[in-house]
Amino acid sequence: MTEAITQIRAKGLRTAVLSNNFYFPEGRSFLPLDRKQFDVVVESCLEGICKPDPRIYQLCLERLGLQPSESIFLDDLGPNLKAAASLGIHTIKVRDPETAVKELEALLGFTLRASIPNTRPVRKTMEIPKESLEKYLKDLLGIQTTGPLELLQFDHGQSNPTYYIRLANHQLVLRKKPPGALLPSAHAVEREFSRIMKALAKAGVPVPNVVDLCEDSSVIGTPFYLMEYCPGLIYKDPSLPGLEPSQRRAIYTAMNRVLCKIHSVDLQAAGLEDYGKHGDYIPRQVQTWIKQYRASETSTILAMERLIEWLPLHLPHQQRTTVVHGDFRLDNLLFHPEKPEVLAVLDWELSTLGDPLADVAYSCMAHYLPSSCPVLRGFNDRDLTQLGIPTAEEYFRMYCLHMGIPPIENWNFYMAFCFFRVGAILQGVYKRSLTGQASSATAEQTGKLTEFMFNLAWDFAVKEGFRVFKEMPVTKPLTRSYHAWAGPQSPLSPTGTRSYSSIPEASPAPASKGALVISPGGLRPPVRELYERLDRFMKQRVYPAEPELQSHQAAEDRWRPAPLIEDLKEKAKAEGLWNLFLPLETDPEKKYGAGLTNVEYAHLCELMGTSLYAPEIFNCSAPDTGNMELLVRYGTEEQKARWLTPLLEGRARSCFAMTEPQVASSDATNIEASIREEDRFYVINGHKWWITGVLDPRCQLCVFMGKTDPHAPSHQQQSVLLVPMDTPGIKIIRPLTVYGLEDAPGGHGEIRFEHVRVPKENMVLGRGRGFEIAQGRLGPGRIHHCMRLIGFSERALALMKARVKSRVAFGKPLVEQGTVLADIAQSRVEIEQARLLVLKAAHLMDVAGNKAAALDIAMIKMVAPSMACHVIDRAIQAFGAAGLSSDYPLAQFFAWARALRFADGPDEVHRATVAKMELKHRT
Repeated sequence: MTEAITQIRAKGLRTAVLSNNFYFPEGRSFLPLDRKQFDVVVESCLEGICKPDPRIYQLCLERLGLQPSESIFLDDLGPNLKAAASLGIHTIKVRDPETAVKELEALLGFTLRASIPNTRPVRKTMEIPKESLEKYLKDLLGIQTTGPLELLQFDHGQSNPTYYIRLANHQLVLRKKPPGALLPSAHAVEREFSRIMKALAKAGVPVPNVVDLCEDSSVIGTPFYLMEYCPGLIYKDPSLPGLEPSQRRAIYTAMNRVLCKIHSVDLQAAGLEDYGKHGDYIPRQVQTWIKQYRASETSTILAMERLIEWLPLHLPHQQRTTVVHGDFRLDNLLFHPEKPEVLAVLDWELSTLGDPLADVAYSCMAHYLPSSCPVLRGFNDRDLTQLGIPTAEEYFRMYCLHMGIPPIENWNFYMAFCFFRVGAILQGVYKRSLTGQASSATAEQTGKLTEFMFNLAWDFAVKEGFRVFKEMPVTKPLTRSYHAWAGPQSPLSPTGTRSYSSIPEASPAPASKGALVISPGGLRPPVRELYERLDRFMKQRVYPAEPELQSHQAAEDRWRPAPLIEDLKEKAKAEGLWNLFLPLETDPEKKYGAGLTNVEYAHLCELMGTSLYAPEIFNCSAPDTGNMELLVRYGTEEQKARWLTPLLEGRARSCFAMTEPQVASSDATNIEASIREEDRFYVINGHKWWITGVLDPRCQLCVFMGKTDPHAPSHQQQSVLLVPMDTPGIKIIRPLTVYGLEDAPGGHGEIRFEHVRVPKENMVLGRGRGFEIAQGRLGPGRIHHCMRLIGFSERALALMKARVKSRVAFGKPLVEQGTVLADIAQSRVEIEQARLLVLKAAHLMDVAGNKAAALDIAMIKMVAPSMACHVIDRAIQAFGAAGLSSDYPLAQFFAWARALRFADGPDEVHRATVAKMELKHRT
């Protein structure tokens, strides 16, 4: 039917769909059709009337501008057809599509099924003189008597127009230059025919059989060449709809293998040693496409200007020189109709000698493009595991294994280069579309797409920059040390600011050098100024508010957010002390946060940790921080718009649901909550507990982890879904307490999910990617927890020192008791050790990445909570019974510190991790 609609519209006729459709609650249409196929769409749910009511047919005819006798209505239901016929509309009952199409052809008087796949009538701007072409072909092929020449245009491709020709018993493909003025060296069909295709055919590469090259422009207006027509399949949609997962994998494996065959051609034996220059392929390509872009530039595109500056400064060293296709992607391959075999590689216009890795990267572009992308479709919003398509990493490893080469590290550069080049090509297509010279009917769409491609290329350039940054060695010796606290004392606030001295005093090293900054005094000037503003805000607004906030937690309306917290949030936002937590690597353009490194934020996080209420005031509290980072790293643009924006603005809160009461959730492979597919939804069933923040009335989002495939490998069974908290089936059973504390208004809830239906687009990253997401989310979160624990400990030690100076026991001040002095000394040493270890882990995350810092992250999770428990316990002991009360923050500090020996994994798990890594990597 889709093919029939295409042929109908090609004849200039109009089409409509008349649907008894409905919409989902969130406003998404159920209609499972491409609306672009129709001139008019009439939906009963919007009009308030439905088939077979005659009024809806009349409404459809009015919008089409037709009389009943000028229209044909197809349906499978008798009452609908009867109502249409009563108005004078021609009707066809659809029992099966084939029969219906035949009846429709009889009524219309022309065929609706193109005998040649992927062709269409020749576009008006691409018409060629059939008479002179027919004369040329008769002379070439020695044809005496013939029937009429059949000419169709292939309906995809953005460069050289390509046509199907049938003349007598000959079927040919004609490929020509586009009309009009062309960019220098572009569209060289002569080179494509004479050099590369003939040579590759002899070398065993599957290419079409070439017939003749005509350089006489008088025949059809431009030079062209002819090939034999080869029946086969061209897959224009890279997600390969309609195939089984195993078939899709086989198609991509065949694509990979034929690329290896191209790159294995012996240049000397094939006579292609002089087909292009040897070496410096990428530098030459960059300059070529910059020139081509400038020649077709229609407006200034910021991302392209950045790329033009960046690419020449970050060129890779070319390891090999091979034939490169230059435009190697799935829809330039012709496949066997019945098996995953490439019959022919098409479109050699951009081929030359060069760096084969550029071809590999180019063939992976679909992995990074959305399925809605015009002109060049992708599948980055699809579940590759479910589709059966190899990931870009798997595809590249497959290539390297077959070619016998090691994988490269600068993959991001090659992807940046590919999208830069595609953008430049599309800019040329767009420029030609303005004059009607473009081959493709979709050329005009490329105007917006060009900028999208350049932005995508710049995203990869930024990623490559971070990779290089992480590999830079630390060359500066670290000489800073600490001195003790100083300043006025208060029973409810730290004893002033923890100030640091540098020995010797030196200007801070720039962040780009990757220096480990062990004191706030060594931070970059703007970050140091931010730290000082945060410190002032804590002293002037947060510590004084603590008594009122503590009282609210015990009040009758404690499950309602404290108005004072909301007021302080607005003040913090006004002073620029907001969303400080996102690491610079996750948010390099500072779209969402302050653009701090993990080390820089660690110092601010410690300061916030001196108050139980501060993290929320600055929108830097868990679990929101981890969930926001999850959305930034892995969320689609739609998911970010719906959830990330309100979380960043502080209008909503969120929770993370993983732990379950029935199983030991310290081993997350144990979780039993199920995620089952059902039509366009996932259905969740499960029992979760210790879900922090779920009781907060502002909690709008639950990030849910459950099993989508219990039979997959253990770390590929879990998936992550974004579940709106107002979805039917979510039942909060009770709030749980921590040492008797409720932690209102967020609390720690026990909840059940019973047949909770979530739209499929709420899946994060894809099925089976839950562990990957959880690990990406936890790295920075563990740094945050540990630095807040150090803040707890500093506050506890400050309170302890103030207490022992003011109390007398057994005839002398407590501060003169030997055990007290020993406790103070021990606490200081333990805090300093833990801080240095946490800062080292943060530093490694900044310069080497979360994975490389795994050992250090495990060590800080072992060390920091236990250290905090010891230090806070000593402070409580110094306070006596008062330390157990809510008059001081010590009891809550201790409860949180003890709880954090479970959160993000229990001590035993981290000890086991450290031990295994120690035994594996150390002697």
